[in-house]
Amino acid sequence: MRMTKFLVAAIAAAGALHTVPAAAKAAQCGTNGAGFEAWVADFKQEAAANGVSPSVLNRAFANVNYNRQTIAADRGQKSFKLSFDAFMKKRGGAAIISRGRGVKRSNQALFASIERRFGVPAGPLIAIWGMETGFGSYMGNQHTLSAVSTLAYDCRRSDYFTDQLYAALQLVSEGYLNPQARGAAHGEIGQTQFLPRNVVRFGADGDGDGRVDMVGSRADALASTANFLRGHGWQAGAGYQPGQPNFSAIAGWNAATVYQQAIAYIGQQIDGQ
Repeated sequence: MRMTKFLVAAIAAAGALHTVPAAAKAAQCGTNGAGFEAWVADFKQEAAANGVSPSVLNRAFANVNYNRQTIAADRGQKSFKLSFDAFMKKRGGAAIISRGRGVKRSNQALFASIERRFGVPAGPLIAIWGMETGFGSYMGNQHTLSAVSTLAYDCRRSDYFTDQLYAALQLVSEGYLNPQARGAAHGEIGQTQFLPRNVVRFGADGDGDGRVDMVGSRADALASTANFLRGHGWQAGAGYQPGQPNFSAIAGWNAATVYQQAIAYIGQQIDGQ
């Protein structure tokens, strides 16, 4: 992923969101869909003023709509409040372990290459891959740009997802994200479910074709996941169970304690550690 003038402008714009008084912002957040179209119009003006190409904006927003399913998903993440055992059962932890062991055996060269490059073993990568999309079998059916735009407009986490929207526009401008792409309810992309900013920051070419394809290339998705973990403090050769040095990198992936525990446990069972 290359750093372009657009990305520099987008990062600057995202940073400005935390310093410009709310009253001075062109695009105002809302709590329901009533003001969404007006917000899109204001955001497009704001983004253009921050250096985003009008052609990119027109392509990106051509089919963007307020996504009520995204809002429902954002308000209803109840599984993260379950006990460890209940969470493992609900998310199919035993099946991920069983299938994950076979995935590791059949992709030994890929996982060995990723570990040499990033220092991350197969177990936690396979755990995340299985947990997020069932090893790429289901990556979501929500219009990605609608999902990200809806959350950027929604007042709950507007600044955070406005930054994600700028990153998504970066991906559109460089051909990494089709404006019609579909994915998870929060705008996550690909086999391990990266938000747009994480694709920009940590996207890695794992199959050597010179591109980062989080959807079609398992090698890219897994290499990018390893790069994310390394970027969050992963230390090659150190343990990743609770209390060990690399558990905090897993925490960087997802803030829910029960999710972190599940990834560490599943990874341990797959790695045989």
